[in-house]
Amino acid sequence: MSLSVAKHKAEGAGREMAPWICRCGRIGYMARGVVYVLIGILAVMWAFGLGGKATGPNGMFKFIKGIPFGEVILWAIGIGLIGYIIWKGILAIVDPEDKGLKGKGLIARIGYLVSAIINSAIAYNAIKTAMHLSSGGEGTQKSISAKVLSKPFGEWAIGIVGCIIIGYGIWEMFSGFKEKFMKDFKIYKMNPHEIKMTKKAGKIGLISRGLVFGFIGYFFILTAITSNPSHTKGLGGALSKLAQQPYGHFLLGIAGTGLILFGLYGIIRGRYQYMTL
Repeated sequence: MSLSVAKHKAEGAGREMAPWICRCGRIGYMARGVVYVLIGILAVMWAFGLGGKATGPNGMFKFIKGIPFGEVILWAIGIGLIGYIIWKGILAIVDPEDKGLKGKGLIARIGYLVSAIINSAIAYNAIKTAMHLSSGGEGTQKSISAKVLSKPFGEWAIGIVGCIIIGYGIWEMFSGFKEKFMKDFKIYKMNPHEIKMTKKAGKIGLISRGLVFGFIGYFFILTAITSNPSHTKGLGGALSKLAQQPYGHFLLGIAGTGLILFGLYGIIRGRYQYMTL
């Protein structure tokens, strides 16, 4: 066993969580990965004039509903994401990683909780779409922004959210560039090809998603500055806006490819993620 592999094995040493918790987490990571792969594929298809669309999760769900076995796929994604929500909730509340309640540890746990809430909305909309019920989208985000703007200090609240999104995007880009994400993997169980593929997919995928998040954060800040909720963009709106820039379809193709790789990274993470107490 090499020194590097031995180090990773030692860092991940600990008692494995209850099998059902691990299963929820692994299926959840894979389901989230599938969501990003599909969003990326639709973006690349649109960029190359092959159909598809620049959209976020809700638009992608509506697209999937119209294909054969689309409802089955939507149910699988929605139920799978519930596993991800349970896993993130455990990380935030039970704190198996012993992050604590100070400094970076508290920020990490808040991040886990926010991720659980965001993915709860995505899972809910996947299931609603499968049941042929309407789901939210860019219009819902704009209406929420309008409500927040109508409150005292609403502009500040939206501006702070935008800064947080940009900050998270920068952190993802840094994590991808430095390949810090590899410490979360049981690399001693992976073959050289899997390790190489994980490094490439994670690096490009995290940098790409970080850039897109930065774009989304920018629109939140623009909303705060102008007090105009129409500037608020989610993932789909950010991709559509990207396509409208000079060489937009080329940029959209790059972003879509990056999101596909981020999704593949998530699927691999579902298999090899450390899940110990």
